[in-house]
Amino acid sequence: MNISNLLHNVSYTAIHGEASREVLNLTYDSRQVGAGSCFFAIEGVVADGHNYIDSAVEKGATAVVCKRLPQNLNTEQTTYIVVEDTDKAMALIAANFYGNPSKKLTVVGVTGTNGKTTIATLLYDLVRLMGEKAGLISTVVYKVDNERIESTHTTPDTIRLNAMLAAMVERGCKYCFMECSSHAIVQRRIYGIHFAGALFTNLTHDHLDYHKTFAEYIRAKKIFFDELPKSSFAIVNADDRNGEVMLQNTAAKRLTLSLRRAADFNCKVMESTVEGTLLRIDGVDLWVGFLGRFNAYNLLTVYAAAIELGFEKDEVLRCISLLKPVDGRFDMVHATDGTTAIIDYAHTPDALENILKSVGEIRTPKQSVTVVCGCGGERDKTKRPEMAQIAVKFADRAIFTADNPRSEDPEQILRDMEAGVAVTDNYMKIVDRDNAIKTAVMLSSAGDIIVIAGKGHETYQIIGTERLPFNDKERVQYWFSAFNR
Repeated sequence: MNISNLLHNVSYTAIHGEASREVLNLTYDSRQVGAGSCFFAIEGVVADGHNYIDSAVEKGATAVVCKRLPQNLNTEQTTYIVVEDTDKAMALIAANFYGNPSKKLTVVGVTGTNGKTTIATLLYDLVRLMGEKAGLISTVVYKVDNERIESTHTTPDTIRLNAMLAAMVERGCKYCFMECSSHAIVQRRIYGIHFAGALFTNLTHDHLDYHKTFAEYIRAKKIFFDELPKSSFAIVNADDRNGEVMLQNTAAKRLTLSLRRAADFNCKVMESTVEGTLLRIDGVDLWVGFLGRFNAYNLLTVYAAAIELGFEKDEVLRCISLLKPVDGRFDMVHATDGTTAIIDYAHTPDALENILKSVGEIRTPKQSVTVVCGCGGERDKTKRPEMAQIAVKFADRAIFTADNPRSEDPEQILRDMEAGVAVTDNYMKIVDRDNAIKTAVMLSSAGDIIVIAGKGHETYQIIGTERLPFNDKERVQYWFSAFNR
């Protein structure tokens, strides 16, 4: 595509060089630049792309998009486009390059602290059950129809995002359901995407290492709703105090859901067992294979979105009753002696509390609950003592262990967690995660419950700069077998 076509609807302050040059690919990584590339000089957290413009030109870049020009221009080979906001420009140029694929799909975005992966995935599963082709962009996996692609970020960069949306269009997909993280919203990764709908789950303590304050975290989520077109719908959880905040300035159709009060969509938990939950959604009772009130919210959100997308109510409810939990979310492993391990991605205080409360609702008086949990390194440190407090409050026994320590000292992470508990609380610290899971199995009696939180679907552990194979589910299965459980 030539540069002039790429710049459709893009605001720029100056252009140096010919606008008729052809662009073959897009990148913001100077190492990936080749002949015909358009290079975006992004001011990142770690590095500034402006320092690599000359390198990109030497490698054959046809175009450079930047906020500041380099000292020497090579306009005989390269066209330099000066913009005020490189992130926004990259998003619009990527959309143009791939033919604005989001306008050819029905795209629904899900944002909030907890529940994003479950809701996006269940919507994908739901519409496929109803005979439609769809794509999925989530923390666990990206899917183009039924093709699985490894997920690298909750929301990929805008170039990869548009490339995948274009692939969905090519494969005949009608829908795309995607998680919209607060990082992606602020970094403009979803800017220029045409959303048919937006869903808000909840807002609790997370990512303050990046956003610094809770007010900034709220603002990040709110940007998504503020920029929705009038043609879209916005569905928010009215039981979260920030639900109404999300709707304040949106031009979209405003809708609410609730388990507690009158709303556009309502749900009530009628009965809970270890096998599932009986829900009453908008006056209709249905049995689902999910546990916990948090999953009642997730399923109500799925139902509300499906109704707004135009699907028939009875068919939606029928298909919801057929849905299965998402990998690594309340994923149960049963030992032969009746001991149950629950693997869950819960890595925020609210998510951990939700899981442990849900376990509390289905446990019997004779069952003890052990929770194995930790906190990621190089992430929000303020939630560490809070996670520990919740673990000892809602479980009979807590084992604090390494999550993904990255380059932090795992011992220090556990000390940070320990600061939130009392000496008299029933907990122990075991740095090695496999040993922690083994100990939880050893200390549990037949029929007890073990909650292993924090990593869920992840099949690795990041220690230092290494990404080492590790799977919570496989390890607890191994220890169940090793101890003949």
